[in-house]
Amino acid sequence: MNTLKKIPITALGYDYIPPAYLPIGENEYYLRNHQNRSAITHRSLTSTELEALVRNRNTSDNWNNVLVADNFNADLVRNCTFFGLVRIGNLEPLYLEFHSIRFRVGLYNSTIISCDLGHNVVIENVNYLSHYIIGSEVVIVNVNEMVNTNYSKFGNGILKDGEEELGRIWLELCNENGGRSVLPFSGMLPGDAYLWTRYRDDNALQQKFKEFTEQQLKTTRGYYGKVGDRTVIKNCKMIKDAWIGSDAYLKGANKIKNITINSDAERKSQIGEGCELVNGIMGYGCKVFYGAKAVRFVMGSQSQLKYGARLINSYLGDNATISCCEVLNSLIFPSHEQHHNNSFLCAALIMGQSNLAAGATIGSNHNSRAADGEMIANRGFWPGLCVSLKHNSYFASFSIIAKGDYNYELNIKLPFSLISQSDTGNELTIMPAYWFMYNMYALARNAAKYAERDKRIKKIQLLEFDYLAPDTANEIHQALILLETYTGNAFFKNNNTPNVSEAQCNKQGKKLLINNDPIINSLKVYATNTENSNRNVLILKVQDAYNAYLEQLTLYLHNTIIITAMHNNYSTLASLKKLLIKKTPPSEWENIGGQLIPKTQIDSLIISIKNGKTKSWIDIRSFYKQQGDDYASQKLIHAISYLPYIGITTIDANYITTAIDTIIKLETKKLKNITISRAKDYENPFKTMAYRNTTEQDAVIGKLSDNLFIKQQTKWLANYKKSLLHYKKNWEN
Repeated sequence: MNTLKKIPITALGYDYIPPAYLPIGENEYYLRNHQNRSAITHRSLTSTELEALVRNRNTSDNWNNVLVADNFNADLVRNCTFFGLVRIGNLEPLYLEFHSIRFRVGLYNSTIISCDLGHNVVIENVNYLSHYIIGSEVVIVNVNEMVNTNYSKFGNGILKDGEEELGRIWLELCNENGGRSVLPFSGMLPGDAYLWTRYRDDNALQQKFKEFTEQQLKTTRGYYGKVGDRTVIKNCKMIKDAWIGSDAYLKGANKIKNITINSDAERKSQIGEGCELVNGIMGYGCKVFYGAKAVRFVMGSQSQLKYGARLINSYLGDNATISCCEVLNSLIFPSHEQHHNNSFLCAALIMGQSNLAAGATIGSNHNSRAADGEMIANRGFWPGLCVSLKHNSYFASFSIIAKGDYNYELNIKLPFSLISQSDTGNELTIMPAYWFMYNMYALARNAAKYAERDKRIKKIQLLEFDYLAPDTANEIHQALILLETYTGNAFFKNNNTPNVSEAQCNKQGKKLLINNDPIINSLKVYATNTENSNRNVLILKVQDAYNAYLEQLTLYLHNTIIITAMHNNYSTLASLKKLLIKKTPPSEWENIGGQLIPKTQIDSLIISIKNGKTKSWIDIRSFYKQQGDDYASQKLIHAISYLPYIGITTIDANYITTAIDTIIKLETKKLKNITISRAKDYENPFKTMAYRNTTEQDAVIGKLSDNLFIKQQTKWLANYKKSLLHYKKNWEN
């Protein structure tokens, strides 16, 4: 049966902190006084004010414990019940207007227990308001229950004094079995979550991450809930153990429990009708609308949940949107889009700039003897309509997957590829460099779009949105080697050559591909170690893909070097030559929550954490900031280290002029491909058949000649070309 404690009414509003957890010499209000930074001076009620309060049908267990500010108007408090110490700011004859609704300042028809209220608040029809510090000009109306407990943790993964370990909140990211769990904390960045989910074999490192979290959060009992200035809360059912920043807006929520809602005047967070949020943290500027549910979660800044979305045991990165679908046990980096009611994502690491289409089902097939495995998808992951994937699987950057059930584990190492099933279903097909060849418009536009949609104000981590960057350059280089090996293997098999080594295959394949040998067109080129099956994995358009990869790698290298040279006003080539002379092999890079960082730097960070030099999450943020400051120079070193791979052995004036000519040529080709790929929507008869004529088509989708992105790219290229040619003259004279 239910246990109902019987306690004298005189205790209501008092003894918030159990005596066992109250420091010697302190009273139960010591943390409350520390938390309240309003600087409001309070006084006791005058006899006139007390008389007015009683006349207006207000009651208190002890009117001596109701304290007010100097400009307190007792006539603005009606039909309220007070228990414990209640401190009230100025109440003036005003109304506050918000979204065309006008709220009269004052306290009406509410029960208020041991709270601090700022200046000119609106508290009306709040059935139970207990142990909160309310800022100034806050509106709270029509709320059933708003309570805070002495052991509130506000969604953070800590334990209060005296609590059992079983009560700690963990986020079980990337894997359903909890093997990559992390402790959530307010301000947790995607890079923090990623680092913590990796290196699970390093117990010392894992313990350090736990210590970092616990040391920045207080285990002391007795903290009050908070509602920041100008926050509006209306028509909500239950709010419990909530820390709400300023300028937030909560309307019609069903349940808000054990939550931090970060919000301020520049980054306003909102929660809408029918939403239920439990055990989580919302970043600044987040929006949760229309019946969305979230349990055990962290949302990065400027992210959204809407239209019945479910986010459970997951981290959602900055500038991301999830609607109408379900996401479980996943770590999602910034700039993720997932819509439609029938998409599902489980036990996955999605590394940003991603989009899950309707019907995509990723994980949780329960097809093994244990909890399902994991899926890792690098930047630009895009499973198409009705795609079903099996764990464990890995996808290189900018993988797009055609409709179908993929019944075997996949290991896709060719970036920018289209993965599909053959018509007969007897083999997997991969078209490498698909985006470069057939959809450059979307690839380039998405890079610009994500940058424009990055609404973060405090950009602690430098996010990379360009599809050509150190991570994808490394993948392209690896893809070139793989295509060479696959092609050489196909050549030798076609000629029935026995006992051929991988090195021989690579050498022969490179020779054929570099020379654009027409024999390649007659070869069936298959990939190895790509699908966990006995089926063939056919590589399509090998020569075209190889050429496209090589062009894009070349473009990345030259752009990185020349842009850096122009921005730094290099008057000599000495520093660039020194970097090339070192013959440093290309460095490995990691995507740390959307920020690209050399692996050597990550390795150094881990050593620094374990030996105690890096002492906190604050120190790790300093590391992110420093890596962001160093990114351009690190990227330059990375690009120069690749020059020998494209046949360049020295950096001189001739290199500068030749590189500029190559950049102009390839950027011009890129703009042409952007335009061509968009023009398909205007020329393909299956695209145009919905319109009676061209005039109607232009009225519906706009003219191709008016396409804003193409205009922007055209203007950008003209300006860039002008700058390049001007810089080139310095080396021709």
